Amino acid sequence: MAKEIKAQGTAEFDWDALALDGYTAVERSEMSDRYEGTLKSIAEREVIEGTVISLNKKEVVVNIGSKSEGVIPTSEFRYNPDLAVGDTVDIFVETQEDKYGQLVVSHKIARVHSAWNKVNEVLGTGEIITGFVKCRTKGGLIVDVFGLEAFLPGSQIDVKPIRDYDVYVGKNMEFKVVKINQEFKNVVVSHKALIEAELEEQKKQIISGLEKGQVLEGTVKNITSYGVFIDLGGVDGLVHITDLSWGRVNHPEEIVELDQKINVVILDFDNEKKRIALGLKQLQAHPWDALSGELNVGDKVKGKVVVMADYGAFVEIAPGIEGLIHVSEMSWSQHLRSAQDFLKVGDEIEAAVLTLDREERKMSLGIKQLMPDPWEAIEGKFAVQTQHTAKVRNFTNFGVFVELEEGVDGLIHISDLSWQKKIKHPSEFCKVDDPIDVIVMEIDRENRRISLGHKQLEENPWEVFSETFKEGSTHTGTVIENKDKSGIVSLPYGLEGICPARHMRKADGSNVQVDESNEFVIIEFNKDSRKIVVSHTKTFEEIEDNRPSKTKSTGSGNNSGGESSSVKKVNQTSEKSTLGDLDALTALKAKMEKGN
Repeated sequence: MAKEIKAQGTAEFDWDALALDGYTAVERSEMSDRYEGTLKSIAEREVIEGTVISLNKKEVVVNIGSKSEGVIPTSEFRYNPDLAVGDTVDIFVETQEDKYGQLVVSHKIARVHSAWNKVNEVLGTGEIITGFVKCRTKGGLIVDVFGLEAFLPGSQIDVKPIRDYDVYVGKNMEFKVVKINQEFKNVVVSHKALIEAELEEQKKQIISGLEKGQVLEGTVKNITSYGVFIDLGGVDGLVHITDLSWGRVNHPEEIVELDQKINVVILDFDNEKKRIALGLKQLQAHPWDALSGELNVGDKVKGKVVVMADYGAFVEIAPGIEGLIHVSEMSWSQHLRSAQDFLKVGDEIEAAVLTLDREERKMSLGIKQLMPDPWEAIEGKFAVQTQHTAKVRNFTNFGVFVELEEGVDGLIHISDLSWQKKIKHPSEFCKVDDPIDVIVMEIDRENRRISLGHKQLEENPWEVFSETFKEGSTHTGTVIENKDKSGIVSLPYGLEGICPARHMRKADGSNVQVDESNEFVIIEFNKDSRKIVVSHTKTFEEIEDNRPSKTKSTGSGNNSGGESSSVKKVNQTSEKSTLGDLDALTALKAKMEKGN
């Protein structure tokens, strides 16, 4: 009974009427609504603003208008040592409530998000920003921009080359964002772009006041192998190496040095390309204008070789005045040679003036003119029918060119090399640089030509050969070649004969083969054209014509024996060389071998 009363009393108890805090239900509902209205609607993964309400060495507490405050490590505010209570900072909400029921936020991530949005905006507007140079890296510097690490290439630090990047580390500098890689979140900035913008305006003002021929003072800014860049006070001009001096310049460093102040003259300029051509030598008189009027063609001058080329040498006879010695004017020799065979850079020489053009400022010189011309007294030194030793220089299809002495060349025609040997090309007879004995046959001083002979140093053996190899005589020979259906036959004493195809037939009906030795009858001998015609067929045809009919009808089985007896009969009946002829030929052969 008691339990039923207790249960009934508990069920009917009005808890809402029990106002322990002194507020009625209606008042409590109003206050709850009012409290909820003071809280912000916060979404995760977004950047919002918060207010610093407290901070110490480890943590910074930030009120973001939520039920709980955000707690951020003090290290994320290291870039801002002046952070104080009441400051507004950006906060990135990672999660509204972790497993401990706490709000998780980050200031560092918020800075990155904010910075990325800002650099993209700045890239579009071209706004100048300030960043902090953190450290040096390969090829440039790392810069903190809005909390992002950006790259400053070494070439974008300044308009002039920078040798020491470390002097910029730890400094604040102004930059322009020049490139952004959205995929890799890379940012490239430039300080040089700011300087160039200023210089561009200065260039426009300076170039607008320039005139050709105007003389200005400048500072040597850079020296290259092709010229010198001069700073004219905000705009650069180039003095090409050819405009540094009237004389030869191997490198601009011979004339100027860095940071040197010099006067230059404006030769030309381009408003669109902002290029200015300057000159230094133009401030001095041209050396040709001071050249002595008494200098004429034929005079001798002294100078120094300054440039060498295959075709000649340039000689400076005075600063800025040069003359060319062509290779053909270096020696009386007609052989093609390089100028380096005669001269080298730095040689001090004397030369004769060959041509002189003061208007064109050109001069040609020669050094062979200071030496005797070997052709002036050619008849006295190389008279006709005199013998000399020459040097083989080169060949042609028709002969050999030899040098008698420096500047005197002669030609030995191929037909004048040997009396008896048939030469297809002169290279078969001798070699380049070989010495060779010659006899002077003809001189043409006007055209500087000499005809020489070599075979004329020996007696013409064909006078003796005409007796030894007269028509009808028989000699042993060897076929060495078949040419134009004829055989070339090697005969005694180095002679060669021609055996027509119809005279190559042997007694058995076959033809004499190459490298086969046999008997040949001389059927023609011409000493003037040095031509010998022979026949093997004649060695047995004449015998057969003289045989009795009984012999001619002999069976073919005895052909071999018949040929042998025929040859024997020819040897007995044919005209042979006399012992006197053989002795004369032997002596002549020995003499020719000694001469060769």
